[in-house]
Amino acid sequence: MHYPVVIHKDPDSDYGVTVPDLPGCFSAGSTFEEALENTVEAIEFHAENLLLDGEIVAAPALIETHRGKPDYQDGTWALVYVNPAKLAPKSREITLSLPDEVIARVDNLASRIGGTRDAVIANAALEYLAGRQPV
Repeated sequence: MHYPVVIHKDPDSDYGVTVPDLPGCFSAGSTFEEALENTVEAIEFHAENLLLDGEIVAAPALIETHRGKPDYQDGTWALVYVNPAKLAPKSREITLSLPDEVIARVDNLASRIGGTRDAVIANAALEYLAGRQPV
C-alpha cells in the first residue's frame, strides 16, 4: 500500500518526513531518497508498536485529504510503498480463485515492484476498502 508523506527541508537541516495518516510517525534522512527509505522502516516500526498496543493501523488516505492542512504547507508530497503484510498482526491462508488474466496482471505488478502476489492482492483489497475505487 502507498502512504502519502510530506517532506520538509530547512536550509541547515536534513530532510524531515511526516506520515499524516499515522500520527506520531516521523522520519528523516540526509538526502531525499534516504529520507523516503527511512520512512518505510519508520512506518513498519510504528505499525508494529500500534499492533502490540492493540490498536489499528490506519489505511492511507489520499494526498488531497491532507494537502490543505497548515502543518503540511510548503512541504513536498510523495508516496512510499509499504508491504501490507508487514502491517498485519498475522496472516491467514485462504483459497482464492481468479481468472488467469487477473493472476497474470497481479504477478506482473508484483514482479515490477519487487513484491509478492499476496502483497499486491492485499494492497488492492485495502485500497478498495478505503474507498479509492467505486463499488
